[in-house]
Amino acid sequence: MAQLITIEDPDDPRLRDYTDLTDVELRRRREPAEGLFIAEGEKVIRRAGDAGYEMRSMLLSERWIEAMRDVIDDMPAPVYAVSPDLAERVTGYHVHRGALASMRRKPLPAAAELLRTARRVVVMEAVNDHTNIGAIFRSAAALGMDAVLLSPDCADPLYRRSVKVSMGAVFSVPYARLETWPKGLDPVHEAGFSLLALTPDDRARTLDEVAPHRMDRVALMLGAEGGGLSARALAAADEWVRIPMSHGVDSLNVGAAAAVAFYAVAAGRPEA
Repeated sequence: MAQLITIEDPDDPRLRDYTDLTDVELRRRREPAEGLFIAEGEKVIRRAGDAGYEMRSMLLSERWIEAMRDVIDDMPAPVYAVSPDLAERVTGYHVHRGALASMRRKPLPAAAELLRTARRVVVMEAVNDHTNIGAIFRSAAALGMDAVLLSPDCADPLYRRSVKVSMGAVFSVPYARLETWPKGLDPVHEAGFSLLALTPDDRARTLDEVAPHRMDRVALMLGAEGGGLSARALAAADEWVRIPMSHGVDSLNVGAAAAVAFYAVAAGRPEA
């Protein structure tokens, strides 16, 4: 059973995991280096636990203690009970959901390990907006994608905003970070995947024409908002694919485009 500890001092060193959560650059450097990430909200905390992430501690407003009682009773990590005002002073923002947990990261698998069993893979290049990362992971989980590969400069899927937007779906889809780009795509080709680059370019074939759901193994590559895939990424692809647009719209937000493309890739695919 966890130890329930009431804390009234915002400078208490036991709250260090939760300090300055709004300082994006600080947290981006600090969290991976210290092997932690922050889960926010009851549902996300429970999903992290169900996915096998170990809890370091939990920070709760008093009114959330009973709602999280079963989690508290089932874990050895300390639980810090604080007032909403103190939580805001520590984290730097009003914690609307009243519950935060500091979780231990797991070692990431190698890309080749994920590719051995996957059939539908997402590849992201330089997607560095945490909201987009979270949205893409949520769609990948919901629409049946098997794994995600990240270029070296993609944002951290376990950053608090990404986890929150994904509603914990970042815990459901295994992912790996490629060490080089685009050389890191070699294992995708070697594993027998058709690497499709999603682009609004008129030279690309539509997803309906390509029919990726009929292919045995597909890796769908997505680029960052605005610039899209780089010339190097496009050159590494086996084929360019696009979502047909109407009413003069040239493209979709990468999160929306990902959801449409994932459905086209995964829907009606042959069973293994």
